[in-house]
Amino acid sequence: MRKIDLSIIIYCIFMVLSVMYATQPIQPLLSKQFDISVVKASQFTAVIMLFLAIAPIIYGYILEKSNAKKMLMIASSILLVTNLFLANSNSYESFMFFRTIEALVIPAILTSLMSILANMDKQNVKFNMSIYVAATVFGGLVGRLISGYIATTFSYEAVFYSLSIGLFISLFFIRKLNYEGDANVVKPKLSDISNILKDSRFFTIYLLMFCVFFVFAGVLNVLPFRLKEISSDISEFQISVLYMGYSIGILVSLFSKKIIKFFKGDINTILIGLVIFIIANSFLLNKSVGFLFVMIFVFCLGMFTIHSVSTGLANYMKESQKSLTSGMYLTFYYLGGAVGSFVPSIIYQNYGWNVMIYMFIGILVFISTLLLIQKKIF
Repeated sequence: MRKIDLSIIIYCIFMVLSVMYATQPIQPLLSKQFDISVVKASQFTAVIMLFLAIAPIIYGYILEKSNAKKMLMIASSILLVTNLFLANSNSYESFMFFRTIEALVIPAILTSLMSILANMDKQNVKFNMSIYVAATVFGGLVGRLISGYIATTFSYEAVFYSLSIGLFISLFFIRKLNYEGDANVVKPKLSDISNILKDSRFFTIYLLMFCVFFVFAGVLNVLPFRLKEISSDISEFQISVLYMGYSIGILVSLFSKKIIKFFKGDINTILIGLVIFIIANSFLLNKSVGFLFVMIFVFCLGMFTIHSVSTGLANYMKESQKSLTSGMYLTFYYLGGAVGSFVPSIIYQNYGWNVMIYMFIGILVFISTLLLIQKKIF
């Protein structure tokens, strides 16, 4: 693979993840702008998670044998245009409409990028996938930081104009990509899906990631409102800085093999990650912004340890149908994120932050107990 091709793919991943999470740190601002509730503001992130969840199942029927580069070009062009419309949306309904269009095309872009990355250099697929994961984490982090900074310095409209400029640059780069193959999208059969779910190992791992990403998305989505509750003077940029803890995911994804070796096995590592995740959640009850900043690092350390190990485990457990098992993993993962970006905001709005955190701890204790019971089957 040419270095320029890898750089283009990383840049495109960075831009897509920036678009995905740009709304998160500015949700309180958008809530005030459109005069909407916490729950409605949370839908700006939840809708993209939902489409990412169903994409591995339905996109196999829609995008089968599609040219990856062409699909990437068209979907990125639509994303550019929708960001321009988001910048000019004056109501919740119009903003949500264009955000939903983005939710439709983002899975197509990520599918194309993953396919290109996997097929351009078949000798280094595992290494390239670790780069893919690290690029998604980096894009999510920087996207939030830039969004918070631009919204504080200029306006929320400027956030989406700047994203459009970044996407315009990506279109120029995509034309330079040296790849003309298809986007190998799997067309799943219901019988294959049910057979995989009958295997208690897969069911446990999928349920684990649903619960973990439910909690992760719930905390990070409601966090901006919690910070405004603690201090009404806190700016969007200061909110976005708290997402710096997300950067720990890059290190964890790149050193996951060494972490597994240190804790002597996949399941042991996942259980250690869950313990860290539960402890971090309990400390989120603290009202100090500085303390929360530190705890988000620990929180992300626990989550990304679980995620990086579980991803490899889901692909390792079955020799055949790896595309389907990994696709189903992503379905449960993002479904947890979609529900986690929506339901906890309802709990927070009606019962407050503490009750929401107690609910998260209860869910994590449940899934930890289940995994401990099921440990012998792995």
